[in-house]
Amino acid sequence: MLLVTVLLFSCLLWPAPLPLLPTLVPCKTFVLQPKILTDAKADDFFFSGLDKPGNTSNRQGSNVTAVNVDKLVGLNTLGISVARIDFAPYCLNPPHTHPCTNDVIVVLEGTLYVGFVTSNTDNHLFTKVLNKGDVFVFLVGLIHFQWNMGNTDALVFAALNSHNPSVITIANVVFGTNPPINCDVLSKAFWWTRV
Repeated sequence: MLLVTVLLFSCLLWPAPLPLLPTLVPCKTFVLQPKILTDAKADDFFFSGLDKPGNTSNRQGSNVTAVNVDKLVGLNTLGISVARIDFAPYCLNPPHTHPCTNDVIVVLEGTLYVGFVTSNTDNHLFTKVLNKGDVFVFLVGLIHFQWNMGNTDALVFAALNSHNPSVITIANVVFGTNPPINCDVLSKAFWWTRV
């Protein structure tokens, strides 16, 4: 138990990915076997496609195109990755968290309402309306969101301090379990009155 606690706190406080964490830790911070440089090729250090808009015809109206070690082997052990996030008008990148990764975004197009919530017991909401050229930081492990509050498409680029960041989308985790969480548990947790 002490080892698990130490690993969890290390994961949350460490600025770069820890190699070879056990799978029970919710951070995807494993390290791939490094290629011998003589076996490497230019394509191991190259990704093409962030110039193309992602498909936003889904329930949330947003699309994240992530470039992590799975798509760009050259990021292995560097502790960095990037993402393009496209938004249709009035659409959302829903509340989610990255358990072991800070996230910084820059708005390239549109106007977004963004925010994050601190942990228990304070649960303070920090929000800002961002316009083209604005930058915002989401701190490691905190639930955050981005909402395109404009009537035009929006585009954001994100940088994360992990070569393989994990993401936990809150609604999917709570309401999309298999089997479902008992309704009595959810109604008590979310202060709902059952009808």
